[in-house]
Amino acid sequence: MVITKSRLVLGATAVTLSTIAVTSLGIHSRGQALFKASPKELVDEVWQIVQRQYVDGTFNQVDWQAVRKEYLSKSYSNPQEAYKSIREMLKKLEDPYTRFMDPAEFKNMQVDTSGELTGIGITISQDEKTKQLVVIAPIEDTPAFKAGVLAKDVILKIDGKNTKGMDTNQAVSLIRGEAGSKVSLTIQRNGQTKQFDIKRARIEIHPVKFSQKKTPAGNLGYIRLNQFSANASKEMQTAIKDLESKRVAGYILDLRGNPGGLLFSSVDIARMWLNKGTIVSTIDRQGEREREVANGRALTNKPLVILVDKGSASASEILSGALQDNKRATLVGTQTFGKGLVQSVRPLEDGSGLAVTIAKYHTPNDRDINKHGIDPDVKVDLTDAQRQDLWLNERDKLATLKDPQFAKAVDVIGKKIAAQGAATAEK
Repeated sequence: MVITKSRLVLGATAVTLSTIAVTSLGIHSRGQALFKASPKELVDEVWQIVQRQYVDGTFNQVDWQAVRKEYLSKSYSNPQEAYKSIREMLKKLEDPYTRFMDPAEFKNMQVDTSGELTGIGITISQDEKTKQLVVIAPIEDTPAFKAGVLAKDVILKIDGKNTKGMDTNQAVSLIRGEAGSKVSLTIQRNGQTKQFDIKRARIEIHPVKFSQKKTPAGNLGYIRLNQFSANASKEMQTAIKDLESKRVAGYILDLRGNPGGLLFSSVDIARMWLNKGTIVSTIDRQGEREREVANGRALTNKPLVILVDKGSASASEILSGALQDNKRATLVGTQTFGKGLVQSVRPLEDGSGLAVTIAKYHTPNDRDINKHGIDPDVKVDLTDAQRQDLWLNERDKLATLKDPQFAKAVDVIGKKIAAQGAATAEK
């Protein structure tokens, strides 16, 4: 994420952050100024932003000039009428990530840099093909996580209201609420319907947890990264330095269920593991690339294995893709989520906001992972029952040899450590 004077760029955010409260980004709506746009001016402002920045220069094969003429020919007596037209206009792009937010919705989605959120702790998106609301991942140790919500769950109803045709902004408004209140989610998973009654809460997220692990491969550093928040890179640096001082032989970085977050958090963290090479390329509609590269300041060169699954999205895919393509890490687990688009979030004149897809990103080997995700080097599948037992019912097994994906990671890193030792001996 890049904060500029004019906009907030969610370079690697997987989804609408449906439960996050906003207070401290320092973005103040221009609607607080003396000047306020008329409803028609607001419609035109949105059209102009899309015209200038949208990643697809064909606008989904839509005559975007004709769209402007159509919607500016209408009369608007209040902001709500303009909001309705703006949403109709944006639907023509068929892009769930390009979306309009009224002032309340915009306030609800902005990221609080303190890492505190209010809600149930899930990130959601709208499936581009089915238009269904899908859970990207529950955030670890939040109410949704503890209730048993899983990545790729389809949300059929919110408090009994059918979500068919509902966009993520509407879902956000229904899912959010005061701490202590409850929300009911009807979920479809593998053809079965389940209901979850979840109590909302205020949640403080610490993105990094780490420990030493005594394993058959030796003394390993285990780092669990839950989210790429503003303080993630600082906490990652602390974890690596602490584990280096304990002379671990190698590292297992756990990105399972990590839905993403801030683009430059992922870049900063990649630089801690990678001394040289490209990390990620962002490509705009003119085909112009902006590359982020390593800066020669890696904190360790010891063997690294990364754990990924279908809940690893966006910034997680940037990090794992960068380290995989540069042959710095071996990926173990299952195929990742597949979200490779970049959004810019703009405050509008009346306090509302607009998220617009402005670019896509590719891995260093020029892989476009959008909709496909990243394939692990070593595949280890878990059934939904295994995942639920591991992450909810039997958490003491997580990151132990009773965790099948972790156990395979230990096996893989053991061979890497042995190979590195042999290479050193030959020198």
